Amino acid sequence: MDWITNISSGVYQTEDEVEPLIRRYLNSTEDYLTFLYGPRRSHLFLPMTWIYASIFLVGVSGNLLVCLVILRHRNMKTPTNYYLFSLAISDLLVLLCGMPLEVYEMWSNYPFLFGLAGCYFKTALFETVCFASILNVTTVSIERYVAIMHPFRAKLKSTRRRALRIIIALWLLSVLFSLPNTSIHGIVLQYFPNHTEVPGSATCAVVQPMWIYNCIIQLSSFLFYVLPMSVISVLYCLMGMKLRGDCSLEVDEMGINVKRPSRKSVTKMLFVLVIVFGICWAPFHTDRLFYSFVVNWTEPLANLFNLIHVVSGIFFYLSSAVNPIIYNLLSRRFRMAFLSVIFPQCKHWHPRHTTSRLPSQRSIFMLGELNVAGSAEERSHPYPQRSSVCSSHLSGGL
Repeated sequence: MDWITNISSGVYQTEDEVEPLIRRYLNSTEDYLTFLYGPRRSHLFLPMTWIYASIFLVGVSGNLLVCLVILRHRNMKTPTNYYLFSLAISDLLVLLCGMPLEVYEMWSNYPFLFGLAGCYFKTALFETVCFASILNVTTVSIERYVAIMHPFRAKLKSTRRRALRIIIALWLLSVLFSLPNTSIHGIVLQYFPNHTEVPGSATCAVVQPMWIYNCIIQLSSFLFYVLPMSVISVLYCLMGMKLRGDCSLEVDEMGINVKRPSRKSVTKMLFVLVIVFGICWAPFHTDRLFYSFVVNWTEPLANLFNLIHVVSGIFFYLSSAVNPIIYNLLSRRFRMAFLSVIFPQCKHWHPRHTTSRLPSQRSIFMLGELNVAGSAEERSHPYPQRSSVCSSHLSGGL
């Protein structure tokens, strides 16, 4: 029977080449495991741990701040910010649950100590948060598109209750779509040629035929990265043309023009968020697709894959840490809210509503108009301004 196996170099070899190597390593269980899986500890363990620790500290503190300012400040509880809150929860799950597990696996790649339930949980968690992240980014982009292109419709339909219902639906969909990849994973054990189990050989890996895994990965990458990013790109192009053409919003009923710099600033912030999101997730999906498409592995291909795998891991976690930095740099409202949480004793940093100086006969109409886009930042002077392997990066590698 013509079969192949993966040795520590990452190159697949035939039975005739492998059998002499097996006999060489039968004298030591540890050597035999090294032969099957490679080194127990990654040679990049120390530098990757330092990188991951930095990302962890920045990401956890930043996303906690995002959640706190949205929960604590009433004027930050807008439909758009609810989606950003959901995205922050997704990022926190990745950082708090996923990153420690990956660091541990770099320190001790085998055995997998958490059993079948732990394997399912790990795979489902990463699948779910990957899908939830892209769905939240897509939804907030659609909401922004409606607010820019159809402001009065957005004023009527974009409510906090509706946003909560959509967020719950997004998370339920994410859990549902995580099930196929989760179901094909399980605990893999290795055996000596005499059919006795190799101690400490348990790993969490694909237990079904690889063609099933490959189909799931390719389909999910298309549905949850290529397609959403394409739709988002089109939407922001249309919004950009609209904003360039409309430097002011004409209000025929009142015979006045209202400048909308805040609308541009909110859209700019979300546009930057989407661009960074797409860049950070591109290596991750490249890693998954590379692994699913390659059939005949060679040493150069294996080395290239290992490089992509390391880069994708860094960017995967970086995407969970960078969003609060974007909010702080591009949103004055978020920046002031962050300061009010960090330094609560400084009252002048607390977000406030500024009062409008419009004539009284126009004020009621303008206050309604200012809520059209439904964003936290649309309240600034002179008007209140608003500024899944995804079965985890872990289980998709060599």
